[in-house]
Amino acid sequence: MSKFVPRLTRKVAMITGGAQGIGETTARLFVKHGAKVVIADIQDELGKHVCEDIGLDNASFVHSDVTIESDAENAINTTLAKYGKLDIMINNAAIVDDVKPNILDNDLSAFERVMSVNVTGVFLGTKHAARAMIPARSGNIITMGSISGSIGGVISHSYSSSKHAIVGLTKNTAAELGQYGIRVNCLSPHFIPSPLTTNMISDYPEKYSNVYSNLKGIALAKDDVAEAALFLASDEARYISGHNLVLDGGFTVINPAFGLFARASPIEY
Repeated sequence: MSKFVPRLTRKVAMITGGAQGIGETTARLFVKHGAKVVIADIQDELGKHVCEDIGLDNASFVHSDVTIESDAENAINTTLAKYGKLDIMINNAAIVDDVKPNILDNDLSAFERVMSVNVTGVFLGTKHAARAMIPARSGNIITMGSISGSIGGVISHSYSSSKHAIVGLTKNTAAELGQYGIRVNCLSPHFIPSPLTTNMISDYPEKYSNVYSNLKGIALAKDDVAEAALFLASDEARYISGHNLVLDGGFTVINPAFGLFARASPIEY
């Protein structure tokens, strides 16, 4: 049996939207690998409970609305005051609006709300993380994207637009911050059932209950996304920057309407 080797020993990580879902799973995994984690969220009681469950020696909570710059600034300052540094920033907080396929039915206010959380929130998180990392001339910023940031037609106009935007922000900031030894990457998973996506599943069960993938026998889970975040955050990925790591089981490499390989009979061994 192989010996467990912690991959984030003495690292300090902040995770926005870490009170539940992928953020919570990532926080737990990071602590397991030796990191101190700060969860930044608007869900105060839930976030505090997660930290208590993880252990207050290793995890702490700070209230932060990612759309408010003073909150983002305070979250970073709180982390620096407690731990003296910030090694890893995970921009995970996001929201999903109602799926309205017809753009004529889409409301401006709903579009702007999604863009505010999913894009402005990532911008502010990246900005203030960079403020802490530039003097140290090292750091690692990871943004949580989506396959809808690579292709169209799988979710609402606002959400898809927001995830395309943060891929561009990732590449642009990676181009700038590399001179300070700071890596910036995006992690883009396929659809995962979560509290965030409950309405989508109930409204479109035929689409989201059995998501297409050409990789059979494996279903994407929150743990898979957390493990990918761990890889990008670790020194194993020390030369990876400006990259969009897509976790989609091959979804974006094939058009199922064509499906040459999908229709072919598998070879029996």
